[in-house]
Amino acid sequence: MRRRVSLFLLTPVVLMAVKAKVDAGPYDPAAGQPGSLAVHMSDPAFVGWASGWRDYQPGANVSITWQTPNKALGPAVGNSFDVVSLGEGGSIVLTFDRPIFDGPGWDFAVFENSFSDTFLELAYVEVSSDGVNYFRFPNDSLTPGPVGPYGAVDPTNITGLAGKYRQGWGTPFDLAVLVGISPLLDFSNIQFVRILDIIGDGTYRDTSGDPIYDPYPTTGSAGFDLDAVGVRYFAPEAHIVPEPSALAILLTAIPFIGVKLGRKFWNAKSAGVIQRTESVGDQVTLS
Repeated sequence: MRRRVSLFLLTPVVLMAVKAKVDAGPYDPAAGQPGSLAVHMSDPAFVGWASGWRDYQPGANVSITWQTPNKALGPAVGNSFDVVSLGEGGSIVLTFDRPIFDGPGWDFAVFENSFSDTFLELAYVEVSSDGVNYFRFPNDSLTPGPVGPYGAVDPTNITGLAGKYRQGWGTPFDLAVLVGISPLLDFSNIQFVRILDIIGDGTYRDTSGDPIYDPYPTTGSAGFDLDAVGVRYFAPEAHIVPEPSALAILLTAIPFIGVKLGRKFWNAKSAGVIQRTESVGDQVTLS
């Protein structure tokens, strides 16, 4: 009789263990476990952090308390509060003092504020060289169905999405996986990183077209909570290329500036303000 009771009590434990094994996916496990690819915020490989932001577009169900984009700048803090919330379907673009460069291994990492290894709010990650054309990292989600507002997501079912690890641990991204995606992406001049929250009800899809599930619905600070973006490789000074949009504006303005100066000179000369010009070396002086 005692033996039957023991087996009865053990049965749920065994079933839970089997279920956990069945639900486990093929990707690397939670931060700190053997084989995990998570990068700790104190990793000496980091050489810099996001220093600016633009195009913050908060989504639904995020209070004004959590809408402070500056909290995504600088080194990761690793707590639940020093973050900017994207809200459901929201997004933000991070900028840097120097362009990110494609070096060996991962090139930058994105930090979220999850308080556990399974409460994982996920986001797409995209990069751009010109601030106009963005390219998304390939990703995969094998979570089998909706998880509810406080449900669990097994990190071994997730790859290529930010938010895979708990606070203090970044999800690394290697630019090399995007090689060949477009000539518009310059791997020595990545100036923008865009983070886009995934609404976890299954309406958003991974690269293969499968639904993505994460805790949903949530309120107050709904969606992805961005702590920081850390960089491993900055482009050498010699490789820095002016932002195309800024360069285009300058080139467009030069003819108009020349015309205006020419008109100003002619009007001044006609009015007798300018009497003569003197040339000294390469300099021309009006008087």
